[in-house]
Amino acid sequence: MKTKILYISTILAAAFFVSSCKKDITERNQQFPALAPANIDLNADSWTPILTATTTFTVATPEAITAPNYLADLNEIKSYQKNLTSEQKDIIKYWSAGSVLRWNEILRELVAKHNLPPYQNDDGSYPFPSAANPLAYPLFPFSNPPYAARAYAYVSTAQYDALVQAWKFKKQFNRPAPYTNDVNVQALIPKSDLPAYPSEDAVVAGVTAQMMVLLFPGDLDYIQKKVAEEKLYRLMAGANTRSDWDAGESLGKQVAAVFLARARTDKAGAAIGTQTDWTAFETTAKANGTTPWISLELPHRPPMLPLFTKVTPMLFPTTTVVALRPVAPYAENSAEHQKEIAEVLAMSNDHNREHERIVSFWADGVGTATPPGHWNSIAAEEFVKHNWSEVRWARNFALLNMAEMDAAIVCWDAKYYYFNPRPTQMMAGIKTLTGIPNFPSYTSGHSNFSGAAATVLGYIIPEKASAFMDMAHEAAMSRLYGAIHYRSDCEVGLQTGIKVGEFAVARGKADGAN
Repeated sequence: MKTKILYISTILAAAFFVSSCKKDITERNQQFPALAPANIDLNADSWTPILTATTTFTVATPEAITAPNYLADLNEIKSYQKNLTSEQKDIIKYWSAGSVLRWNEILRELVAKHNLPPYQNDDGSYPFPSAANPLAYPLFPFSNPPYAARAYAYVSTAQYDALVQAWKFKKQFNRPAPYTNDVNVQALIPKSDLPAYPSEDAVVAGVTAQMMVLLFPGDLDYIQKKVAEEKLYRLMAGANTRSDWDAGESLGKQVAAVFLARARTDKAGAAIGTQTDWTAFETTAKANGTTPWISLELPHRPPMLPLFTKVTPMLFPTTTVVALRPVAPYAENSAEHQKEIAEVLAMSNDHNREHERIVSFWADGVGTATPPGHWNSIAAEEFVKHNWSEVRWARNFALLNMAEMDAAIVCWDAKYYYFNPRPTQMMAGIKTLTGIPNFPSYTSGHSNFSGAAATVLGYIIPEKASAFMDMAHEAAMSRLYGAIHYRSDCEVGLQTGIKVGEFAVARGKADGAN
């Protein structure tokens, strides 16, 4: 009898264990609530756009709500709503959290997918991704931190401008949502008084897809799949008709054309440099009596985007990049340098759990959304709490990501102007707690990105300004704890990033959104 009870107990325990293991894991962002803006920002048509203040766009006059085509659109919605599957309801729930939010998540996903440095060739050289042949090895792009910062900036600013333009046409045509025009159309998301024509979701999808085709050309099918999914969501939810969508998507594509023209001429395509450029950095450093930085990978890998400093900034003229360049790092034979390198060595031997946690949390290395993406994630988690309109979401991401892109430009300027070696190059015995980036040390990229991001987010959400700056300081010091940067790399980088962020704040104060 005891044997039988034990056998049954074992089966029940096993069944419980299997049942426990089968539980689906639900990501927190999948549970974000449906967007229900406390303020629809109807005056956003008067906000200052980034690039399109003087550009003329075309949106056709919508048909009357009694026109046969519009009535057919309404019938299409009602047909969908008769037989919604659980999968379709999940699509509605997913996209209802907000178009800007979801496309920001998709962008971070693509950045992480492509944040992989190419493996070397048999002869010890390294291949480079080609935009003209994005599916060949190595896949285009290698979305390292500068590339990623630029991608976030272009997508966010284009979304913002597209929505400002959409708000103008919304007010001009003032056609309500389908659920307002037909009592038999259900509103499966929170109702809004914002005019439905052109669709704000379609504007975001249209402009984003065009920008992503430039930035991630090998992922065209995936991008178009997400656009189709979002379109279906708006129809099924009763929020837009097909004509609302088509007008919005067309407007988004028109706005994208303005940003694509800028992106194709902003000099990012030449940021990789040539062997002549790479050699010149080393020659100049030696001529100045300093030890030049060298790649610590074997075989030596070419430096990461050494001419990124020549990319056209978003927030200020190119001359400001030089004006923001920090003073030179400590000289190699100075007492300050000796003190700093001794500190790095001490950190490399300090394995306390808090330091290791901080290093790991802010590592943002290969296969991640990069430091700018990490700050986009932090921003999204905060923005969700504020019930903002789509256009305000886009404006706030645009401010954040313009600062991140320009922080990358300013930081890369200092890195290649001083061409300063990392601690591990200067002292044997330093064991790092994280990967050693393949570019010069001074100043820390994480610190620049974090100082800029915390400054912008502190302006947008002032009650958390102190907390954001604490996070930025922690992110900066994580590079010292990880033994890949000197303290001055981190502290000077943080201050430089803050200065860049202040340009974005100044723009935010003048754009009419407050």
